[in-house]
Amino acid sequence: MVGGVMDQDDVILVTGAAGMVGSAVVQAFRRQSFRRILTPTRQEFDLRDAGRVDEYFAQHRPDYVFMVAAKVGGIAANRADPVSFLADNSRIQLNLFEACHRYRVRKSLFLGSSCIYPRDCPQPMREESLLTGPLEPTNEGYALAKILGLKLAQYYFEQYGLITVCPMPCNIYGTGDHFDLARSHVLSALVKRMCDARDQNLSSITLWGTGTARREFIHVTDVADCLLFLMDRQQTPDIINVGTGTDVSIKQLAMLIADQVGYRGEILWDPSQPDGMPRKCLDISRLTELGFRARIGLEEGVRQTLSDYRQLIAKARCA
Repeated sequence: MVGGVMDQDDVILVTGAAGMVGSAVVQAFRRQSFRRILTPTRQEFDLRDAGRVDEYFAQHRPDYVFMVAAKVGGIAANRADPVSFLADNSRIQLNLFEACHRYRVRKSLFLGSSCIYPRDCPQPMREESLLTGPLEPTNEGYALAKILGLKLAQYYFEQYGLITVCPMPCNIYGTGDHFDLARSHVLSALVKRMCDARDQNLSSITLWGTGTARREFIHVTDVADCLLFLMDRQQTPDIINVGTGTDVSIKQLAMLIADQVGYRGEILWDPSQPDGMPRKCLDISRLTELGFRARIGLEEGVRQTLSDYRQLIAKARCA
C-alpha cells in the first residue's frame, strides 16, 4: 500500500482533537486550507470501545488518521494510576490500528513519547536504543502502552501493508495544556506554581525532586507542524525522534520561569520525591536530515505559556 501525500480534499481524522497536541494539529491543517478534518469528541467517539470505533470508521471512511489521543500526565498522575495509563492507552491503540486496517486507511500516524527509551539510555537518545534496557519506573505503564503501539505499527505494516508514521517527541508544552497540578506536565506545573507564588507573595516554594534531572522541551506548535511534515514524507513505521536537540535541568527551567514571572522568593527542593529519568535528550539527526527544525525557542515558549495561564486566571476571576 502506498500512503502518498495528503490532499486538501482528503478526509483526515484527528483523534484527541480537543487536547493540546490534537488541537494544534487541527490548527495546522486549517492554516494549510484542508477542508475535511474530522474532530470527534470523547463523548461521541470513545476510543476504548471497539464497537464505537468500528462504527465511526464505517460511517466516515477517513483517508488519513492521526492517532494523537491518549491518557497522559506527569509523574504524580502516572504513579497514582498506572493501570489506566497502560490499559486505556492499549485499548485505544488496539482499536484504532484494527479500524485503520479494516477500512483501508491510506496512512496513519501514531504519536509516541520519549519515555519509551530505557531509564539509563545513552544520551542523546537514538532510535536504535528502543528495548535495550529497563524503563523508568515512574511512567512504566504509559511507556509500555506506547511501545505496544510501536509494535502494532510495525506488525500491521509487515503483515497487511498499513503504513504508519511513528514520531517520538520529547516533552511537549504550550497552548492547550492544562494546569491541574495533579495531572499536569512539568513545565505547565512550574508556570502555575511560580505565578501563584508571586500572586500570593510567598517567601518560598518547594518543588519535587532535586532539580538536577534534565529534560528537552518542544512547543506544541512545532510538534503539529512536524507531524504534518512527517506524514507526507515517511513511508515506513520506523520511529523518528522529534525535538530540539537541547535540554535543560529542571532547576534551570524553574529559574527561567521564576525570572519571567518576577518571583523573587526562595526555591526549595524536596529530594524525597522522584526526579524520574536522570536525563532525556533526543538525537534528532534523522529529523534534521529530512529538513525539519523547531522554530519556537524555550524562552519564547515559556512566555507564551505564562500568557496562557494569566488569561485563564483572568477568565476565572471574571466568571
